[in-house]
Formats: sequence, structure tokens, C-alpha cells
Amino acid sequence: MTGESLKTKAVKSVMWSSIERFSVQGIQFILSIVIARLVTPSEYGLIAMLSIFLAIAQTFIDSGFSNALIQKQGRTETDNSTVFYFNIAVSIIVYGMLYGAAPFIADFYKEPLLTTVTRWIGLNIIISAFSIVQRAILIIKLDFKTQAKASLIAVILSGGVGIAFAYYGYGVWALVIQAIASNFINTFLLWIFAKWTPAFRYSWQSFRTLFAFGSKLLLSGLLHTIYMNLYSLVIGKKFSAVEVGYFNRASTLAQFPSINITNVLTRAIYPIQCQLQDQQDKLKNSFIQFIRLSVFLIFPLMIGVCVLSKPLVLLFLTEKWLPAAELLQILCIAYMWYPVMSINNNMLNVRGRSDYFLKAEIIKKVIAIGILVATLPWGVKILCWGLVLYSFCDMAIIIYYTKKVLPTGFSEQIKNIFPSLSLSVFTGGIAYGVISVQSPALQILTGAATGILLYCTLAKLLHFRELFLILKIVKNRSL
Repeated sequence: MTGESLKTKAVKSVMWSSIERFSVQGIQFILSIVIARLVTPSEYGLIAMLSIFLAIAQTFIDSGFSNALIQKQGRTETDNSTVFYFNIAVSIIVYGMLYGAAPFIADFYKEPLLTTVTRWIGLNIIISAFSIVQRAILIIKLDFKTQAKASLIAVILSGGVGIAFAYYGYGVWALVIQAIASNFINTFLLWIFAKWTPAFRYSWQSFRTLFAFGSKLLLSGLLHTIYMNLYSLVIGKKFSAVEVGYFNRASTLAQFPSINITNVLTRAIYPIQCQLQDQQDKLKNSFIQFIRLSVFLIFPLMIGVCVLSKPLVLLFLTEKWLPAAELLQILCIAYMWYPVMSINNNMLNVRGRSDYFLKAEIIKKVIAIGILVATLPWGVKILCWGLVLYSFCDMAIIIYYTKKVLPTGFSEQIKNIFPSLSLSVFTGGIAYGVISVQSPALQILTGAATGILLYCTLAKLLHFRELFLILKIVKNRSL
């Protein structure tokens, strides 16, 4: 495949990945806001309390095999079928464990309703296991258009069901029903659209080959998943369901722009970078380019949400969620660094060094637990500041390991992200100055308009190549 065709595929992949991610996530985001207005923070908090258990279960099911399939060159139908049957078997076992543990989870939080809620929402574990291979195959083919269709239909239909149940007062069950409906519809459509069904074969040799790579990603994923959801567990145990609701809602809002834009890029570029894994110069150029592009897009958005946190919460979630606004400001600072960490993590997988990935994750999470323990006695706000500190530790550690597989160190990466960081902070400060004496809607309108206009104008005057790259992609759909 020529360099030019790779670039063209990269652009098409990013475009359709963007459409799939933001059409789905955008609608889902809007629907979640509507439902949040109809349920109480404590009801929302009940689902958030279960997030760590559901996320751990999902990590076990995937077991890193999705990335292993994508990374492997010369994969076969036997590989696909082996992963499929393994995922189904593990999902049934994990659901059985979660079903049995449900009363203990309810006792842990002192919320009796969680026994029944856990057993119902846990069905998503089995449902989603049926679509992991189909999704991996579509990613390998860079077919994000098909994923977009399946996800969009699922989120619209399930969102309508969830809103209806919330409107008629079903509270936490509206959230449960929406989650199950979304997973079921999406899985059903992926089976239809992907046109792949498993063969009646299973290979232990294939399993061992894929597991050699995927097992390290499994352990890394477990560490990361536990940590990312540990805060909801700790807050739920030490504080209350209301506090969990505030934290979880703020965390979801803060993660939305950063994680979704980064995932659009990494999901689309990962299969292509895997094709370049033995061409170091091209791989490094691609790596630097996507870090610069991601922070150019994400930094101003995160600073913008930080500046506009209070009017955003008041306008979209109503005053009952206002305590989440201050947490949202802090978490925006923590999660704005996500693209740098994620793209570095991704590079270790591209180079087949899941061992480095695991080592880095162990070191990071030991530090993370230390920060959590140190900040816990001081309340939820200080816990959020602990996440900011952890982000810098995470970034330093993963860059250290990336340098072992690609000649790009901490100073070079900081040099490439500093221009976007400086411009974002400057425009955010200006935007903050124009929103002090207006209604929430006008604050959002004037603040966002001022920030976007100023950021783009200065980026053009200062010749930010990322701006011209984006404009060129939009106009020509090619690099």
C-alpha cells in the first residue's frame, strides 16, 4: 500500500470514526442530560455505584483480544471464531459471579435495591460479548460507516425508551432499561451489518498466540478500569449516592470531549499504524502529527468547558446538579491530558510491546492508589485535584516507556503540545472575562463564540499547521 493511499484511508477512517463517535455519543449525551433532568442525583448515583463492577466484568470479556486481533498480521477465521467462543464463555462465567455477588454489593453500599439492579443491568455483559469480534473486524476494515449506522439506530431507539420510562417515574429502572436496550439493539444490528458469523472451530494454538499479546493488555486494562471506577466506589462507600451522582455526572461531562475525540483518532489510526510498525521514521511522523492534532482540538474544548462549567450545569442539568459544576472544572484540567497519554499507550501496542504497557500501568496505578489514599480524608473536591496530579504522573511514566520503542522523549512531546496549550489558556482567559454578568444561556453563547473565534484567528495568524490540515481535510477530504 502506498503512502498516499495510507493517508487517504487515514482521512476517511477519521471522518467516519468521527461521524460514528460524535453522532452516537452526541445524541447519547443529549439523551443522558434529558434523563438526568427527570431522575434524581441519588438515582443516577445508584448506577454509578455499579460502574466499577460492570467495567471490570467487561474488561475480562474482551481480555485484550480485540486489540490482539487488530494488531496481528495474517489473522484467520480460526482466530476470529476462537475469540468469539472464548468471549461468550467468559461472559457467562463473569455474569454468574456478578449475579451471586449482587447481595454483597448491596450490603457494601447499604442500598438494598442494588441487588435486583445489579442482576438486571449485568445482562449487558453477556449481550455485548456477542459483538466484540464483529466490531474488531469492522475496525480492521476501517469500516466505521457500518458501526455508525448500528450505533446510531441503537442509541436513538434505546434513548427514546429510557426517556419514556424516566418521564413516567421509573427512576433508576429507566437507566437500566435504556442500557440493556442499547446493547441489545446494537449487537443485533452488528450481526446483520457486519455479515460475519463464527465458524464451528476453536484452536488452542490460536488462543495461545492471541493471549500472549492480549493477556498483558487484559491485566493493564483491569488496572486502568479499576482505577478509573474506584472513585465512584470509594465516594459511594464513604459519602452518599448523591455525592456519587455529582462526581459521576461531572466526570462524564469532563471526559466527553477529551476521550471521544482521542478515541476517534486512535481507533481510526491504530490499524493503519500497525501497517507501519516496521517503518520507524513514518511511524514517528504519524505519532507526532496525531498528538499535535489531538491537543489542538481537545485543549481548547477542555478549557472552554472548564470556564463555562457553571452555566452549562445550570442550563442543561438544572440547579439540583449545581454542586457538580466545581468538580467539573477540576476534572477538565485532569482529563485534558488524556490524548497525550492515550496516543503514547497506543504506540506501545502498535510496536507489539504490551509488556511495556503492563509495566507502565502497574507503576502508574501504584502511584494512583497512593494519591487516592492521601486525598480521601479531605473530601470529593480534593479527590478531584488528586486526579489532576495523577494525570501528570501518568503522562511522565508512559512517555518514558514510549521512548523505548520510538525515539521521542518527554521534552520533544512537550514542545509539540505547548503551542496549543498556551493558545488554549489565553483564549480561555479572555472568554472567562466576557461571561460574568449574563444569564447561563448567554454566558455559554458569548463565551463559546468568543473562544472559538479568537482561537481560530490566532491559530491562523500564528500559522498553526493543524488548523490548515483540518481545513484541507474538510475541503479536499485528502491530505
